[in-house]
Amino acid sequence: MSGTSAALTPPADAIAPVRHPDAPAPGELIGAHYEHCFGCGEGQAHGLHLAARAGEGVTVTAEFTVREAHQGAPGLAHGGVLATALDETLGSLNWLLRVIAVTGRLETDFVRPVPLGTVLFLEAEVTAVAGRKIYSRATGRIGGPDGPVAVRADALFIEVKVDHFIDNGRPEEIRAAMNDPDQIRRARAFEVNP
Repeated sequence: MSGTSAALTPPADAIAPVRHPDAPAPGELIGAHYEHCFGCGEGQAHGLHLAARAGEGVTVTAEFTVREAHQGAPGLAHGGVLATALDETLGSLNWLLRVIAVTGRLETDFVRPVPLGTVLFLEAEVTAVAGRKIYSRATGRIGGPDGPVAVRADALFIEVKVDHFIDNGRPEEIRAAMNDPDQIRRARAFEVNP
């Protein structure tokens, strides 16, 4: 990351991240945290439908195919959509820590254009934890998992309680998520992002 701000530099007393014992196994699909999430939910016709997989340690990988609905300039992915793909991948890391966290800061470098039809190969890792603050970084590559870097980001996530969503979300969606009979889906609905 070029010129990362001081807010994204872990303090000296930060600790190394520890994968939760109940985290998905390496290679396991993490899945959507909420059906209507623009980043990972299948209920969004023009969403990213990003599917993250647990990696070793506190890492994830994901893939995202840039479709026509994700266009900015003619024939190219919109930068905001690419930032969303990075944010969604970074947010998936919190499932490995088994914490509810929201994006506090996201700094993105756009290194090269990403054409429509391109598969973006994403990798993310948690680099440090300091209290409620979770520091992480991600890269997105084109042409394969070892291809050239197209986008990269550093992020700071903040651990929150489920009340963050209950107090700030639209009541009908909160009620629907809270009343879901599937306990895992109900818990995961409040997993990432404000």
